[in-house]
Amino acid sequence: MNAVNQGKVREGDIDRSLNYLYVVLMRLGFFDGSHDPSLEKLGVDDVCSQDHIELATEAAREGIVLLKNNNTLPFTNGIYKNLALVGPHANATKAMIGNYAGTPCKYTSPLAAFSTVVNVSYAPGCGDIKCKMDEALISNAMEAAKIAEATIIFAGLDLTIEAESLDRVDLLLPGNQTQLINQVAAVAKGPVILVIMSAGGVDISFAQNDRNIDAILWADYPGAEGGRAIADIVFGKYNPGGRLPITWYEADYVNKLPLTSMPLRPIKDLGYPGRTYKFYNGSTLYPFGYGLSYTNFTYQLTSSVNSVNVKLDMYQHCRDLNFNNGSYRPQCPAVLVSDMNCTENFEFEVEVKNVGSKNGDDVVLVYSKPPTGIAETQLKQLIGFEGVSVAAGMSKKVKFVFNACKSLNIVETDGYNLFTIWRTYYHSWRWCNLISSYCLL
Repeated sequence: MNAVNQGKVREGDIDRSLNYLYVVLMRLGFFDGSHDPSLEKLGVDDVCSQDHIELATEAAREGIVLLKNNNTLPFTNGIYKNLALVGPHANATKAMIGNYAGTPCKYTSPLAAFSTVVNVSYAPGCGDIKCKMDEALISNAMEAAKIAEATIIFAGLDLTIEAESLDRVDLLLPGNQTQLINQVAAVAKGPVILVIMSAGGVDISFAQNDRNIDAILWADYPGAEGGRAIADIVFGKYNPGGRLPITWYEADYVNKLPLTSMPLRPIKDLGYPGRTYKFYNGSTLYPFGYGLSYTNFTYQLTSSVNSVNVKLDMYQHCRDLNFNNGSYRPQCPAVLVSDMNCTENFEFEVEVKNVGSKNGDDVVLVYSKPPTGIAETQLKQLIGFEGVSVAAGMSKKVKFVFNACKSLNIVETDGYNLFTIWRTYYHSWRWCNLISSYCLL
């Protein structure tokens, strides 16, 4: 109260902070007894139960992203009887759980999982993930690929390369992994699948552009059942529908700005290009939200609005914004979102149709774009997403409802969350939905 009495903080700011806190507590069921009572009955018998193992597998499957596929995956109907599994992650166990993980019940490595389905020849090609040159190991991997009907290469990073207080010096695969992949792919008898395990993005443009590499999967660090999840996707038991949670930059991106530059926005005077999908518009290997499927989806906007009007209090304080030269500049450019009691919503509906031959999962991503002319603001921002399972030849409708002020806003350079105004006391924003690669105006 002393801070309020001294004018250092407004009582409304305190109320707003309490609202944030108590809304979360209410959602967690602290005040209405809505928590699941079955959770209180969990005991020793529930640890390592089959249900939990299945859940770990399901989570790993849903997180795997298909980055490339030349109509090679999935390996269905027992088309290949023997496979070569090569690469430093082919028999991964502890590396699959990353950091901030407990002790798993067991590990199902890729080698263990694939060996239950087909005959497997295993050749790591490297002594470890840092992959120091060892001609004998690489030669063994090449020989395995020459004989096998198909080859799967498991490469990537681990906690010796990327971790807390351990930053990478580049965006490339460590050591001689690239050489291993290229040499194995060049001599392989059958199709070659590359599986990357990593947390951060890796510049594997050489593999993306290599005709000898037929498909690429990113498994992240998939957890203790990661090997089983990867096998399920390769053999077509599960149709991948994951999307990249980060942008995968090309290797020279790290030369365009120093590690010590923290701003996300571009710094034109220094030539820094900005970071993340919100501010970076340069070339990428794979953009944020990218992910393929064994089927194809189409999108149709079935209902929408082109603008939304929000009534403002005429006494709200106007905030200035920077505008590009020649752009329209309203009398009151913006107001703080936190100063508004905004209840106006807008909604629209998208029909997702599976036009392929396989059942599949898709994630509809919805972005908003700020009004044109505002300088130093985001290019776009993700405001919502929804996963949907659609059978082959069928369609489903996905409905989105957004609060106008919370979704159609910008964060200016000082960190304030602002609602932009284009007419006196009203906000009218012609907004853009980017659904996958489609911009629906």
